[in-house]
Amino acid sequence: MTAPSKVHLLQTGVMECDKTWLLLKPGSTITDRSHTAQPAPWTTCPTHAVLIEHPDGRILWDTGVPQDWESRWAPTGLQEFFPVQQGTSYLQDSLAALELAPEDIDTLILSHLHFDHAANAKLFDNGKTRIMVNRKEHEGALGIDGPFKGAHLKVDYEGIDYHLVEGDVEIVPGVGVIETPGHTWGTMSLRVDCPDSGTKIFTSDAVYLAESWGPPAVGAAIVWDNLKWLESVEKLRRIVEETNAEVIFGHDPDQAATLPFAPAGHYS
Repeated sequence: MTAPSKVHLLQTGVMECDKTWLLLKPGSTITDRSHTAQPAPWTTCPTHAVLIEHPDGRILWDTGVPQDWESRWAPTGLQEFFPVQQGTSYLQDSLAALELAPEDIDTLILSHLHFDHAANAKLFDNGKTRIMVNRKEHEGALGIDGPFKGAHLKVDYEGIDYHLVEGDVEIVPGVGVIETPGHTWGTMSLRVDCPDSGTKIFTSDAVYLAESWGPPAVGAAIVWDNLKWLESVEKLRRIVEETNAEVIFGHDPDQAATLPFAPAGHYS
C-alpha cells in the first residue's frame, strides 16, 4: 500500500477583505478597500495550495490568486473587495522555492473554480498534468452567462480538458476528495492520510475559518445553497470525529500563522 511521503503547504497569495465575506453576522454591511474602517473590520484572507509528494506522482490541490489580479479582476470589481497584499508569495514563487514548475505536477485538483482557487489553472494545461474538478462545479461554472458571475471568472478555467469526478473519490492511496457542496455547486474538500502525522482535512471554502466551524456552524456571504453548505459542514465534522483528523480551514489568518508552510516545513 503506497501512501503520501510529504505534504507541503504552499502560500499562494494573501488577500484583504471585509470579514463579513467570511463570517456572516447580523447587521453586517460589506465594504470595499476605500472604506476599510467602517463599519466592519477588514482582515487578511490568506490562500494556500497543497502539494502532495506521492509514489504515484505529484498532486497539487488548488492554485491561489493570479499575479495579474488587479487587471484580471477589474471587469468584475472584485479587486476593490479583495485586493492582494504587496509582497505576497504567489503559487509560482512557492513552487520555485521547492525547485518545481507547473510541468512537474502530475495531477492538479481544483476544490472549485472561484477566482482565488483556480486562477492559475491554465499554467497546468500543458498536455501532461491531469486537471480534476467536480462534475457539478464544471457544469455550473461553464454554464454561466457572460464572462463572469460572482466569483467565477471564465477566463480562469474555460478551455481546459478536465477529468471530472463525482462524490467522495480516492485519487491515489491515502489521498481523496470529499464532495462538500454549498459554497458552490461542486466544492470539494481534500483528505490526506499522512503515515506519521495522521489524517488532514483541507476544507477549502466548505469552511472558511475556525469561527465558521463552530459548533454551531456560522455561514458566510458567498454561499450558493445554505442548506447544502450546512450539510457539508456536518459531513466534515463526522469524518473528523471518526478519524481524529486535523482540520485546515480555507482562509483562516490566525490558523495560517501556525501552519508549517513550505519550504521550511511539511507534513509526513
